[in-house]
Amino acid sequence: MSLLSSWKIEKINLDDNIYPTSLREISNPPEILYFRGKLPQKEEKCFSIVGTRKCSNYGKGIAFLIAKQLSQSGLTVVSGMARGIDSFSHKGCLEVKGKTIAVLGTGLDERSVYPKENLRLAKEILESGGCLISEYAPGTRGTKFTFPQRNRIIAGLSLGVLVVEAPLKSGALITAAWAKKQKKKIFAIPGPIRSKNSQGCHFLIKNGALLVESPEDILKALNLPIAEKRVIKGETKEENLILECLKKENLHIDKIIKKTNLSPRVVSATLSLMEIEGKVKNLGGNIFTTAQ
Repeated sequence: MSLLSSWKIEKINLDDNIYPTSLREISNPPEILYFRGKLPQKEEKCFSIVGTRKCSNYGKGIAFLIAKQLSQSGLTVVSGMARGIDSFSHKGCLEVKGKTIAVLGTGLDERSVYPKENLRLAKEILESGGCLISEYAPGTRGTKFTFPQRNRIIAGLSLGVLVVEAPLKSGALITAAWAKKQKKKIFAIPGPIRSKNSQGCHFLIKNGALLVESPEDILKALNLPIAEKRVIKGETKEENLILECLKKENLHIDKIIKKTNLSPRVVSATLSLMEIEGKVKNLGGNIFTTAQ
């Protein structure tokens, strides 16, 4: 049995009542949409988070945290289910059982979905009440043309677009360009000035994108209510030492051991307990972030 078989591929055209309203209003909406899961409703507020596939640990943590907190504030997060920033944006929503939408540049059949390792993520998106969307018929493989084209749908579904990390030549900047054409708000995360992944974001900021330091910056710009922040506190000396380290940056377990001067055994056991309690999150590869 295939991973996605519980959700059939459905097809609608531009005139159907359930066609997403915000997407219908752009200058070049897809004539046909294929989807699995639950399409966004008229009253639903969507927001896009995108970025490079080759992202840093900093970028992974930022995408995860902002997606999580925007989801807690009632937004549906839209992204492209690519490796890197897109995947962590979807995962941030799923962490709090929020709704997230993946727009693909391929057909929605399992043979065509790209990347293959995200089929499990696709299943989780659907299980959480989200949706997979494409303008391409089942059996369509991705090309250099289909992925940039799908980016207009990502922007079209959304009130605005946040670029977390992106080089100057990046699909995320194509999404931002579509958003500009559609008169949507554009946001960007600043980063180290010598990082290639910061160049695209800094270019956007120089050209009018709103600089984002927290989810509140986005919610204020969109005139949306801000959810109350959860305060994470350690219950032991060891937990507080670890949380203090992770406040500044996402860290590999080896760096946590070095910075806290705690034994590997104590750090490993404490992190395991903190993860169960929802205080920290393993981003993969034993790289941890606070779960705030």
